Amino acid sequence: MPDDEFLSRLRRFNTDYFPQYQARFKDLVEQGQRPSTLFIGCSDSRLVPYLLTGAGPGDLFLVRNVGAFVPPYDGMLNKKPEAGGHGQEREPHWVGLHGTAAAIEYAVLTLKVEHIIVCGHSHCGGIRALYDEQPEEAPNLRAWLELGREAALPVQLSSEALRRTEERSVVLQLERLMDYPMVRARVERGEISLHGWHYVIEAGEVHVFDVKSGSFVPASKAEHSGNGPYLAHPEDGGGPAERQR
Repeated sequence: MPDDEFLSRLRRFNTDYFPQYQARFKDLVEQGQRPSTLFIGCSDSRLVPYLLTGAGPGDLFLVRNVGAFVPPYDGMLNKKPEAGGHGQEREPHWVGLHGTAAAIEYAVLTLKVEHIIVCGHSHCGGIRALYDEQPEEAPNLRAWLELGREAALPVQLSSEALRRTEERSVVLQLERLMDYPMVRARVERGEISLHGWHYVIEAGEVHVFDVKSGSFVPASKAEHSGNGPYLAHPEDGGGPAERQR
């Protein structure tokens, strides 16, 4: 996109868009932001949270990163791949501090959001990268992808395997969220609902994760938007991620 086009768009925002929402922006400045929802989504340019949710200014607290991953609360990645799984088994190791983790804490403790959405999508380059070697010049990307490694399947990559991995990754991130003490406590008290979404770009439809069935259901057929409470079901031998394997 030419630089001048950016300037034209900035001017159009000021002259065309802003006047329609000026009162709303004034309120958000004077009263502060009060978003009800933390949206954790992939950085992919085809994922547009405001279009998906119909949200307006001040409605969503947005966090976007490669793959829509959630770092572990304590900074330790200590889950090993299953025997015969994709990748090498590793001892627990420190993965560092991340802005995504800080945003989760801020959204829950300061903004007091009522919903947390983890939104993956079809044809995700970040998930596909779990099956490929990454260049040595990208040490940060290589390290970041470890946060999704557990979702990878011990198979050759195919469109079906990619879709399944994308869905498994969403569930993995929901599980990680439940390891954040402030999130778990509020979910168990019914103050926060967790939502797992998989946006199918080519269909223009979001598939929502149903905790009880352990599956993703098209929004056109779903009975809810994927809200919890997100709790494990002892009778089936594990939480929802186990049923996604």
